Amino acid sequence: MTTIADIRRILADRFRGAGLDSPDLDARILTGHALGLDHAALASGARRVLNDAETRALEALGARRIGGEPVARITGVKEFWGLPLRVTAATLVPRPETETLIEAALAIVDAEGPRGRALRIADLGTGSGALLLALLTELPNAIGIATDLDVAALDAAHDNARRLGLQERAQFVACDFGAALNGGFDLVVVNPPYIASDDIPRLPPEVRRDPRLALDGGSDGLACYRAIAADARRLLGPAGCIIVELGLGQEAAVTALFGAAGLETLPARADLSGIPRALPARVATMPP
Repeated sequence: MTTIADIRRILADRFRGAGLDSPDLDARILTGHALGLDHAALASGARRVLNDAETRALEALGARRIGGEPVARITGVKEFWGLPLRVTAATLVPRPETETLIEAALAIVDAEGPRGRALRIADLGTGSGALLLALLTELPNAIGIATDLDVAALDAAHDNARRLGLQERAQFVACDFGAALNGGFDLVVVNPPYIASDDIPRLPPEVRRDPRLALDGGSDGLACYRAIAADARRLLGPAGCIIVELGLGQEAAVTALFGAAGLETLPARADLSGIPRALPARVATMPP
């Protein structure tokens, strides 16, 4: 007889043997997902014996995880900034390092006034809606527009807004970055595709499962930054700020692109690994 505690231990051991980074956490999440139990219920029901169907279901989920499928792709949900977001085949799986953009944005907002003031936000290439929805939860009187080229991604973002009760403050527009938007935004946030095209086949298997549209940054990884820089001054209000996520080693190149487009960058905010990850910029007072 296999109990809930047994299956969690079995899965964790298998994941550990496969070299997965967080075997115990993965085992807990997948067990809870398969059985419809939260963390507390898993603990309180640890001695319950599984039936054959439950055991088979968990064995199948374990095999998918060992095969390289991310936990979020298996469960269809990924937590970002404490929010449970639905992810689909059309969306990137939000990653912890992207929360650095939220930290940077809130630091800028806090430096200029109360969080309760009215603000207009744009999230360009929104995917699951992670950036916009996280900011709306922190800024109670802000409104926002999220864009994406992929209508299926916009559908997922809109569904996340509805489930979080934020749909009245969020709009969703199908376009390339900010192409269909008017200007005047107080805050623009972007997690653009920034992987060089030739590097995509060398990414970890889990990352390669993300939509190529959300990964491919062109031959040098900077194509989307060029497009964003060219349009940023039009999108920003007089005191507005744009914050973009950076890939490894891209700070100097993106800073140069922004400077050439009449933007003045602020120091990049590093993620928990010490990598410069969130680069803020404003319209330069003396544009070139």
